[in-house]
Amino acid sequence: MPTSLDARDLPSTSLPIIDLSGAESGDPQRLAEIAAEIGSACRDKGFFYVVGHGIDPALQAAMFEQSRQFFALPEADKLALHKANSSANRGYEPLRGQVLEAGTPPDLKEGFYMGPELGAEHPSVQAGRFNHGPNQWPQALPEFREVNLRYLEAVSDLAQRLMGLMALSLGLPHSHFDDYCHDPLTTLRLLHYPPQPANAAPGEKGCGAHSDFGGLTLLLQDGSDGLQVWDQDNGEWLSGTPVPGAYVINLGDMIARWTNDRYHSTLHRVINTSGGERYSIPFFYSGNPDHLVECLPGSDEPPRYPAVTVEEHLREMYRRTYA
Repeated sequence: MPTSLDARDLPSTSLPIIDLSGAESGDPQRLAEIAAEIGSACRDKGFFYVVGHGIDPALQAAMFEQSRQFFALPEADKLALHKANSSANRGYEPLRGQVLEAGTPPDLKEGFYMGPELGAEHPSVQAGRFNHGPNQWPQALPEFREVNLRYLEAVSDLAQRLMGLMALSLGLPHSHFDDYCHDPLTTLRLLHYPPQPANAAPGEKGCGAHSDFGGLTLLLQDGSDGLQVWDQDNGEWLSGTPVPGAYVINLGDMIARWTNDRYHSTLHRVINTSGGERYSIPFFYSGNPDHLVECLPGSDEPPRYPAVTVEEHLREMYRRTYA
């Protein structure tokens, strides 16, 4: 995989767009059509857009407005919410606070993490369960909490609907992942990318090349280009050019493991070449922490991975990344 930003590195194509319209009717033929498209995309690169998803554009716009307001706060206000203060990985991550691609400079982005609102008295918090805990909220933005929690609920519902379609795409009953979707681990992240500097350090990017850890990632982008997906077959980067209102869906490492690598978790990165500020909102859907991930029916090969719970898998991925 190339790391320099020469001409061969430029995006050359795009990803499939799948229309979910009609899925809510439950019509078996329509569900089968959508599932077939999803299956094809997952066997290819594990990346695709969805439209016709039903999430209100006004809510998406409100999220971007709250994100812009948050990142415009004084640095001291943001640092007061540093995620180091949280036992559940919630809060602010400063610019260059993460290195996703080994051997490259820190990522040229700042972020804010949140998840389901769980108070200190919640049994899962009391038990010290992985990534369970209260959020940190900016007091200077009175609408921030309500808008983010409303969006979190909407995008969680969409992820659950996508898991039903994923089940069909694998030749499984629509309900196969229902237990996985019960009380799921989820993380919502706001990201701000300043423009790629003209004098960037070698290999410096908004977000280094990586694959995601968990189940599904649902990415909402503003109008700025930047997302790139690695095409292993052709040895080039594909463009994840923003499609208004659409989500870019990609599979995490856990889905690849679960499907015995029939479905793919693919390297991707961000280089903000727009010349302006770039904002994006990824949502990570990892499922019920106690759910057992073991080779799904339908593989013609012996299982490549031992059975593991969602929480065990995520803890191991975090251990490898942050050790």
